[in-house]
Amino acid sequence: MQVTDLWKTGSPTLSFEFLPPKTEKAAAMLEKTLAALPELKPDFVSVTFGAGGSTREGSRELIERLIQDHGQNVVAYFACFGLGPDDITGVLDTYKGLGVENVLLVRGDEPRDAEGFTPHPDSMAHASDLVAFARPRYDLCFGVAGYPEGHIDSESRDRDLEFLKVKVDNGAEFIITNYCYDNRLFFDFVERCLAAGITVPIVPGVMPIYSLKMMDILAGICGASIPDVIRTGTAALPEDDKAALNNWGIEFAAEQCRDLLRQGVPGLHIYTMNRSSSVVGIVKQLRAEGLL
Repeated sequence: MQVTDLWKTGSPTLSFEFLPPKTEKAAAMLEKTLAALPELKPDFVSVTFGAGGSTREGSRELIERLIQDHGQNVVAYFACFGLGPDDITGVLDTYKGLGVENVLLVRGDEPRDAEGFTPHPDSMAHASDLVAFARPRYDLCFGVAGYPEGHIDSESRDRDLEFLKVKVDNGAEFIITNYCYDNRLFFDFVERCLAAGITVPIVPGVMPIYSLKMMDILAGICGASIPDVIRTGTAALPEDDKAALNNWGIEFAAEQCRDLLRQGVPGLHIYTMNRSSSVVGIVKQLRAEGLL
């Protein structure tokens, strides 16, 4: 099912992002999370695609498993950085062959270990170019990423919004945003999108606090700000008490999700980092309150 049809019902969707595991430990963590899927009943899940195609095979394997073994509706990421037209059509053809109907098209980042990686001479510089290339060639439902605080590489939020408008004009049908911990940033982003003529569904990304170290690393990578309320709240917890931090993070994210849902967002997209306990705790609260 194309995800845009889900939002036509008027009920908010619940979705999760998964990453192809790169180590045995990561694979075991993912297994535990996938075991919780039947209880959580997401409307769809997404699978990331590593920089420069670094997880191409792992992404394919996880997508296939989620579809065939778990019956999930999958939004498959595709990142075009450094890849040529044949790579793009090869991956999208594979996705179609697996039964994927929805793809999130992103530029992606340069591989962190770029030694030995040579970008294809015909690779595309922007996600907008990728959307323009893919739209006339495939009948898939294409989405793109949005950045409430602006993309970390963009010169300004206004310039970033201009690029987003191009992506939508080129054929993107929905937007999933990077996470932000302050909902005012998300709703300001939505207002600016509407003012720019962007009317496709915009689904907020939600990142629970899994650890303080991970929080800081991810915020540095994607340019998300960390509000004082989080710094103050987590600083008051017993030092090195993982359970206390986990519970605090669940409560913070659940309250953030309540506010988003009460203000009418089309859905919630939770970045799981292949972890389950926080996600289960958040979803159970929202379901018990009748918000999902």
